[in-house]
Amino acid sequence: MKLVLILGDQLSRSIASLRTLQDGDVVMMAEVCEEATYVRHHKKKLVFVFSAMRHFAEQLATEGLTIHYTKYDDADNRGSLYGEIKKAADCFSPDEVVVTAPGEFRLLEEIRGWSKQLGLPVSILEDDRFLASQSEFAKWAADRKSLRMEYFYRDMRKKWSVLMEPHGPTGGQWNFDADNRKAPDPTLKVPPTYTCDPDDITLEVISLVERVFPKHFGDIHPFNYAVTRSGALDALELFIRDRLPGFGDWQDAMLQGEPWMYHSHIALYLNSGLLEPLECIQRAEAAYRQGSAPLNAVEGFIRQILGWREYVRCLYWLKMPAYKTSNFLDASRDLPDLFWTAETRMNCMRQSVLETQQNAYAHHIQRLMVLGNFALLAGLDPQQVGDWFLLVYADAYEWVELPNVHGMALFADGGVLASKPYAASGSYINKMSNYCAQCSYSASVKNGAKACPFNFLYWDFIDRNAARLRSNSRMGFAFRTLERMSPQKLNAVRDDAKRFLRALENGEKV
Repeated sequence: MKLVLILGDQLSRSIASLRTLQDGDVVMMAEVCEEATYVRHHKKKLVFVFSAMRHFAEQLATEGLTIHYTKYDDADNRGSLYGEIKKAADCFSPDEVVVTAPGEFRLLEEIRGWSKQLGLPVSILEDDRFLASQSEFAKWAADRKSLRMEYFYRDMRKKWSVLMEPHGPTGGQWNFDADNRKAPDPTLKVPPTYTCDPDDITLEVISLVERVFPKHFGDIHPFNYAVTRSGALDALELFIRDRLPGFGDWQDAMLQGEPWMYHSHIALYLNSGLLEPLECIQRAEAAYRQGSAPLNAVEGFIRQILGWREYVRCLYWLKMPAYKTSNFLDASRDLPDLFWTAETRMNCMRQSVLETQQNAYAHHIQRLMVLGNFALLAGLDPQQVGDWFLLVYADAYEWVELPNVHGMALFADGGVLASKPYAASGSYINKMSNYCAQCSYSASVKNGAKACPFNFLYWDFIDRNAARLRSNSRMGFAFRTLERMSPQKLNAVRDDAKRFLRALENGEKV
């Protein structure tokens, strides 16, 4: 008899461990303190994960499977996955424990030690829900000087025959990103994202989280996310029908009061297992083939899943554990309170933190070019920034969060993931949002008390990191501009940055 452990992000009926089931086997799931608090996860994230787990266990039980489920507030909950495995092993006396490999390095290392602790074989199966295996990626990466996602993505398109024609890529090119950078139109009527009312199981979990985790970040209400596969499929279909046609044009745009824009808002379902990547990709391609969505939108959406999602996951496993502790720019400033309170005069930061607090969600440009850009320019400590991104978003697990934040947003890996730092001044945010119109600062002012902090922080970042970045071929324009700056201008940049960063460290409202 096997004891089969299903983790909270493995809510897929097709997952490898469930495919091993035979008569008499026991499936176990557990809500444990250790996983809920190793970072203080957003309340809405905890509600989503616990409720989705309970619904998944209920679904398996209706199939006649034997389910051993531990709720968070059960009196005999031992508080850790190992404690719950040990308790279940003592109860059922299995011949073997089976688990699909977890998505985080720290947990995989722990599970590898269970066999010796339990005195039982523990089989760790490959998670084949992903479209690229770790061994496949390692082979692809072996002889390359740089591991750029674009070339990996092209190979994945060929492998899975996605948006391909006999003569090459559909539309004659691999990437339509140049068509996907339209500045926002404030008159846009963005179709609403998927919502549903919480059922009795979710209401019970909401009560639990309110009671047990009152000091965790974020709002619980309203809670409108799907917590079942059928709900997740409905969310996917609503996106394909209503928002995919506009996704390409407006995917980088930000509008105040429109947190979802044209994005799919399905990453939390994909990363928990309620949706599978290939079905999302195929559904989007079908929309293009049927004429209901343009190629630039469909290709951009597919690239996020078949390209970025697969790439960052494989890069994570290829480079861990050293990847997490790299700090190429020697950034060390503590994460400021504004990331928790949204108390700042910078409207773009305020909107992005508030929407994160309210929804456990922000779209990729808010994460990268507002929050991440600020953290990069201000020299915030990568570990603290990474922990924040990991805990505040409902779709965040370390395999996807760490490369995106550590590599792409913070350049802490020194260029393993990105070819240059994604640093930008206030002009980018002004172009891609309507935030600046309601800000205390001016994006057009470069220095002084009225200047957008992104403006002088950008040039201070270039100046103080010159020794590390000057040899980067993609930074040539920035350094040529810096070299043409008058001493007076450069001193003004340094003085403004020093003043701002001192106020930030002192907890002042900046």
